[in-house]
Amino acid sequence: MTPIKLTVSALAVLAATTSLAAARDQIQITGSSTVLPYATIVAEAFGENFDFPTPVVEGGGSGAGRKKLCEGVGENTVDIANSSSRISQSDIDLCKKNGVEEILEVRIGYDGIVFASDVKGADFALTPADVYLALGGKVAKDGALVDNTSTKWTEVNAALPDQNILMFIPGTKHGTREVFDTKVIEAGCKDTGAYDLFLAKAEGADEKEKKAAAAKACNELRKDGKSVDIDGDYTETLARLDADKNAVGVFGLAFYQNNTDKLKVATVNGVVPSVETISKGEYPVSRPLYFYVKKAHIGVIPGLKEYIEFFVSDDMAGPEGPLADYGLVSDPELKATQDAVAAETPMGALE
Repeated sequence: MTPIKLTVSALAVLAATTSLAAARDQIQITGSSTVLPYATIVAEAFGENFDFPTPVVEGGGSGAGRKKLCEGVGENTVDIANSSSRISQSDIDLCKKNGVEEILEVRIGYDGIVFASDVKGADFALTPADVYLALGGKVAKDGALVDNTSTKWTEVNAALPDQNILMFIPGTKHGTREVFDTKVIEAGCKDTGAYDLFLAKAEGADEKEKKAAAAKACNELRKDGKSVDIDGDYTETLARLDADKNAVGVFGLAFYQNNTDKLKVATVNGVVPSVETISKGEYPVSRPLYFYVKKAHIGVIPGLKEYIEFFVSDDMAGPEGPLADYGLVSDPELKATQDAVAAETPMGALE
């Protein structure tokens, strides 16, 4: 096994915990519900093909998983946090506060978020502007910002189905929410002219602060029941759609692909979401998927390094691997990730 390279601070923390950590022989993983099925596939294959116990993989959400990762070092803390959004500076600060000095950022591939409705329902051809005009709290009208009073999709776009607006979207703590906010809501806000009006009213010391304030204003969605946050996983969203056949829900691509008997997917900007359209950069609402590893546990928790390398191997995360069969879009830069994992290279400062 490659010799472990630890910082002085990491060694100091491990001095009190190594004997305890060595007592645990099962890798502990938590976090994103989107990454959960991929990690479960890898964990089961790992247990079958290596002389290590099958890792324990749990969900709970990206943000919650990263916070657990950052609780400290030792047997009673998790080894890996799965995440469908990138780690934040506040997470990194919490890690450092609790003695987690080095973190490996591992990008496993890409996923898309899709808009889907009941398989027997109407067809939806959406744009970010359509979604914003349906869900935004304030919309642009005659050069001014007004309360959003649209009740039907045809009021948003005459080409859309003549049915009531009701969309189930990921809750604010869900990893999928970040890409929904930035690539759908903020993009739609800009396309409709609302962003420029928010920017004109924004307060801040500099242009960067004003733009941040405008983006925040774009993401203030209506509160009248047309936009409903779902804090659970996609199975909860599916259940809500089953109860209201006219609703539209937000899902991960892989979840949709495994439920095509129940769901009909919408196009976005005229593009059908698929592994092919995401890998070519054609589908506009895609995002990278990650997991984060506590470097101080490598070489202490048995099999941790082997699991990480196995996860990003061509056999698992490559374009012909089982994760691709499940819906993961293989990362064109997978080799760079493999090299970084082999070298145990910790992530640098966030850009």
